[in-house]
Amino acid sequence: MRTLVTLLLCAAGLSGTAHAQSGESPCRDVSYKSVSYTVCTADMTQDRLELYLYTEAGKPYGQFASLDRMLLAKGKKLAFAMNAGMYHENRAPVGHYIENGTELQRVIPNAGPGNFGLLPNGVFCVRQGRADVIETLRYLDDQPTCTHATQSGPMLVIDGKLHPRFLPDSDSRYIRNGVGTSRDGKTATFVISNAPVNFHAFASFFRDYLKLPQALYFDGNISRLYAPNLNRSDFGFTSLGPIIGVVTDK
Repeated sequence: MRTLVTLLLCAAGLSGTAHAQSGESPCRDVSYKSVSYTVCTADMTQDRLELYLYTEAGKPYGQFASLDRMLLAKGKKLAFAMNAGMYHENRAPVGHYIENGTELQRVIPNAGPGNFGLLPNGVFCVRQGRADVIETLRYLDDQPTCTHATQSGPMLVIDGKLHPRFLPDSDSRYIRNGVGTSRDGKTATFVISNAPVNFHAFASFFRDYLKLPQALYFDGNISRLYAPNLNRSDFGFTSLGPIIGVVTDK
């Protein structure tokens, strides 16, 4: 198994909400406590947010360019995208995964090695008109009907509080990415750090700057972003597993 190393623009921090479908720029760079972050926002009342893993031939897309080529052939394109959860060497998701209503991996409720097993972890669930980060055990109790879902960990923010295991002075620093959701589920906010940060700093950005009550870690070290409005398409020699993005008409 691959080593598990492992954007509501709120009024208090960022003015305005970027809507990919309306043609506004969905991603922007911001600075918080001398660290640069890129923040991309999906308005769940109008944007189409989807997960992708395998091609029609059953092989992982692996790179943003491969996924975008497939969409372009169908008259669509990515407004933005990022990697969306931890995966095994064969790119299969480590945790719960639903794509277009089909479950490919069950929920993993127990602790385990690496960051994924640093409980509490959580599930990012996309439903009609809303998206939510839900702590895993709560997700199992509620059993929401998700069109798309990906489980990852650890949780960054749980009900407005940072994960209890995060240390302000931790020297474990990576480029990290994750997602947070607004209380009403109408906005999903995706973030990637543009410099190495520890968990405490990354989670604090979601809670204290973006003012989001729930946030989930996707990954670190291999974190990548595709943001055409910023002329950004991160590439890595390591293929990605699950990819999440906002899809629009070409």
